[in-house]
Amino acid sequence: MIYNAVLAVVVLIHFGMNYPASKSVLSIDFVLLLFLLAVLANVVYCAAYPVDIFVRASSYGEQWRKYRWVIFMIGLLFAAVITRFIAAGMFESGSSQPR
Repeated sequence: MIYNAVLAVVVLIHFGMNYPASKSVLSIDFVLLLFLLAVLANVVYCAAYPVDIFVRASSYGEQWRKYRWVIFMIGLLFAAVITRFIAAGMFESGSSQPR
């Protein structure tokens, strides 16, 4: 799924940018937190389905089919920005710890 792949790349980029220090953040609790955040991101993604079904059934259904990729891209960029701030907070806090 493109959505999950883009968000994973954002997290991996921030992990790599802060690598020596970000390695110290890794733990079972951290992996469980990442899993929880991934599930929440997918719940938010699925919130668009009821809207999609409703609009497809309306008189705007044909226009929606043509341009819904634009809405997907806007939502994907918005999710990537939120993910960037969360990942930066997770990994940059590890880089400020004493070595």
